[in-house]
Amino acid sequence: MKKVILATVLLTLLSFTGCAPAEQPAESFVFTDSCGREVQIYETDSIAPTGAMAQMVLMPLASDLFCGLASDWSSDAELYLKEELLTLPLYGQIFNGKGDMSLEEVIRLSPDVLIDIGETRPGMAEELDQLQELTGIPTVHIQATLDTMDTTYQMLGMLLGRREKADELSAYCEEIYQRTAGIIESLDTSETQTVVYCLGDKGLNVLARGSYHAELLDMLCENATVLDNPSPGGFGNEIDMEQLLLWDPHWILFAPDSVYASVASDPLWLRLSAISNGQYAEVPQGPYNWMGMPPSVNRYLGMIWLTDLLYPKEATFDLYEEVAAYYALFYDCHLTEDMFSALIE
Repeated sequence: MKKVILATVLLTLLSFTGCAPAEQPAESFVFTDSCGREVQIYETDSIAPTGAMAQMVLMPLASDLFCGLASDWSSDAELYLKEELLTLPLYGQIFNGKGDMSLEEVIRLSPDVLIDIGETRPGMAEELDQLQELTGIPTVHIQATLDTMDTTYQMLGMLLGRREKADELSAYCEEIYQRTAGIIESLDTSETQTVVYCLGDKGLNVLARGSYHAELLDMLCENATVLDNPSPGGFGNEIDMEQLLLWDPHWILFAPDSVYASVASDPLWLRLSAISNGQYAEVPQGPYNWMGMPPSVNRYLGMIWLTDLLYPKEATFDLYEEVAAYYALFYDCHLTEDMFSALIE
């Protein structure tokens, strides 16, 4: 599907006139991206993330370099983000999203680099080469998974010449990841919680074990959602209530805007042990879902929150202090206790 989306926008671009790249400065350097492509970089004074995931990763490091937005902000973004970020022009996404990028608008904005961040997929190198050839804009891909985000920031620091800030972000990700991994490793098998993450307006879409979007679940618990063909998409696999009852996990997590508010009074949902025992929760959101959507650096908030939820005895940290530290580092936002309470209520 993503190849079809890319082909569509590239064909649109072919009919766009006046898009030849401007003459580049003589000084440059070669950047080797996560696909192994050697890309000539001339300037990094203006950048364009290719999707919501890249936009989120880049925001704490280089939001001042954004020429525009790949993904619009949520309705509550003004509570957490700087005003100048809220008014940038929207050009859309090409990867990890709807495939609605206006390449004409990107070319008009004239960024020095297009930056894609996320899962490294087969065939991606060829797609990026084609995109770069048609736009005349250097285009790079940097892999980002839950256990490699520290390396992601190190690579971005090299690309953008912002190593000091990148090192700070990298160290944070490494520290949170290693602390969480240590807690999980210390648990006895009997202490590990089985969990299902439910999404959608009926609560019957789930993130299957082994899928890219389920990385956080798979790390912190026994993801009960074992399916033959895990969906690669963020909305997961659709199931029925019978299957959910067969899994009957210790905990059920609900995505924002799902059925969390109604399950306690629904006789069918009350047949699940997690609901009848009160072991269910709605994932916090603001300005992004803490568990993903997109599966970006926001998942480190999910890592902190979910550890505290599932393993409170082992989670000896103060949840408010941890969340406030994240908001300060990644959103440049002073998170008050009232704001925190509103997020997790």
